[in-house]
Amino acid sequence: MNRTNFEHAGYALLMQLALGLLTDNWLAGACFGAAFFLGREHAQQQDFYQRGDFEAFDLRKWNLDSILDLVFPAVAVSIVFYLKK
Repeated sequence: MNRTNFEHAGYALLMQLALGLLTDNWLAGACFGAAFFLGREHAQQQDFYQRGDFEAFDLRKWNLDSILDLVFPAVAVSIVFYLKK
């Protein structure tokens, strides 16, 4: 666990907040924030490790930091969505 895990959660929450306030759809904001970091981590796996499209989605091949960079934002936006329900 490192600083970027928390930063990514904060950025995902800002994305959720922006969409939630603009559209009053907090689920869409949560999905956008989580999907943004899924795409980011997938792209890093492709670029840095030269893996193919589907192989880069294999979380068993990701390091712990990459997994946490996805999990922290997903958990953060899920909590906010649950609380806003």
